[in-house]
Amino acid sequence: MSTVGIFGLGLIGGSFAKAYHAAGWTVLAHNRSKSVLEFAKLSGDVDGELTKENIGGCDLVLLTIYPEACIATLREFAPYIGEKPLVMDCCGTKRTVCEAAFPIAGEYGFTFVGGHPMAGTQYSGYKYAKATLYKGQPMVVVPPRYDDIFLLDRVKSLLSPAGFAHYAVTTAEAHDEMIAFTSQLAHVVSNAYVKSPMAKQHHGFSAGSYRDLTRVAWLNAPMWAELFLENRDNLIREVDCIIGSLTAYRDAMEQNDRETLTALLDEGKRLKEEIDGK
Repeated sequence: MSTVGIFGLGLIGGSFAKAYHAAGWTVLAHNRSKSVLEFAKLSGDVDGELTKENIGGCDLVLLTIYPEACIATLREFAPYIGEKPLVMDCCGTKRTVCEAAFPIAGEYGFTFVGGHPMAGTQYSGYKYAKATLYKGQPMVVVPPRYDDIFLLDRVKSLLSPAGFAHYAVTTAEAHDEMIAFTSQLAHVVSNAYVKSPMAKQHHGFSAGSYRDLTRVAWLNAPMWAELFLENRDNLIREVDCIIGSLTAYRDAMEQNDRETLTALLDEGKRLKEEIDGK
């Protein structure tokens, strides 16, 4: 029977635990809050605690905690991992973790791969975890060597219980540059958008547009603050870009310039159609 070890039983780690349990794996977990760990054990999703004594027997070890905690945990457990487990983090940024983790793995002789499951919700915590969270979703992989086909096959095999639909292989630098646009900027904009004085009066005047734009305003502030600051060079560039675009719309309206405003709106629509292949 295969064994997975999971650090962190929040939404991400808890969903992995449920998925691997459903697939018949033995699930070991380590969590900062012992009450959550005990609840997961009582629920049957976790078979026991992940420790320095048993981590070396795992086939796969997943670090589903914040980046700084991920590095600290990896340093603490590195001497006990050994050659058997594949170790993967699931953090939302990759440069900081991978820059620390690849040398640690080399020093202690285990295999580390950076990872980012492209799935989640606006909610956090084990109570929102579900076995199907990753089913049909993409997984981003940052390997130590880009051309190691055997390692990538091993990654896909070990992650198969989660049900990812496809895998994107990239570098930590390229990942962080892209994620600043596709994820982090969206969270910044959504969180800032609800700070309008009109937000508290929207009931009865809002539908899909409001709901879609504000969904991720409900976020885990400490986690996202850490991710934003770790990727601040890329994220600041994206924030500056959208500020520039918004300023152009504002200037056109202030000048009552219908022609320019129409052109800006048409340009945005055209770009969306090109991006979506319509």
